[in-house]
Amino acid sequence: MKPGLVSIITPCYNGAKYIGETIDSVISQTYPDWEMIIVDDGSKDNSAQIVREYAEKDSRITLVQQENAGSAAARNNGIRRAEGQYIALLDADDLWHPDFLEKQIAFMKEKDAVCVFCSYRRIDENSKEIMRPTHSKPVVTKKDMKVMNYIGCLSGLYDTTRHGKVFLKESLKSIRDDYAYWYDIVALEDRAYGTPEILADYRVLSGSTTGNKKKLIKKQYQFYRTYLKENPVTAAINVVRWGLAGIRKFKQ
Repeated sequence: MKPGLVSIITPCYNGAKYIGETIDSVISQTYPDWEMIIVDDGSKDNSAQIVREYAEKDSRITLVQQENAGSAAARNNGIRRAEGQYIALLDADDLWHPDFLEKQIAFMKEKDAVCVFCSYRRIDENSKEIMRPTHSKPVVTKKDMKVMNYIGCLSGLYDTTRHGKVFLKESLKSIRDDYAYWYDIVALEDRAYGTPEILADYRVLSGSTTGNKKKLIKKQYQFYRTYLKENPVTAAINVVRWGLAGIRKFKQ
């Protein structure tokens, strides 16, 4: 583990359209001590070639290629290779503002925390802001996280110093695996701290909030029951709370 180094883990599957913009947002960071491990998860487009061209110009960027295995497996592949004190998960279509790392690390030191996160904007396919920003809670506990995931993947930063690396649960088959990851991290010390500052952009793609809603609700319920070990009544109540929060979030 290299003190001060941030390991940025980016899974990529057919991400050619946006991966360059995502990498540019990392290169533009005012905090320079980072490595970006991009795991190409069996893409069928030219994602790997785009990443390879960036890696040839900047030694902090590494391309890893694997057969398609899902986002959890891709992230774990990157985390295993990570050498940094800090771990961040940044998807291949999301963006950081230039001061994301600098401010998040300062905030983490201020709070003496193992996990911090931030508020973020939502953008469309053309990188234009849509809806209202998602504002972070000042403090999130394990109890809070049992209701819903308050930490947007692109907004979280984890310090491995006290508890070591945390891996995603591949058994979840990339369904709620990011939720489980941040839940496990918050549970380490029962605290994560959110800053009100907007430091990142989450890309909302067409169809990303639709699809088979019955299947999605079922998966959410199963997550509460099997992973969080909630009883049927509590799990059902939390599904309703989660659903209402989602409606509010995407109808703003």
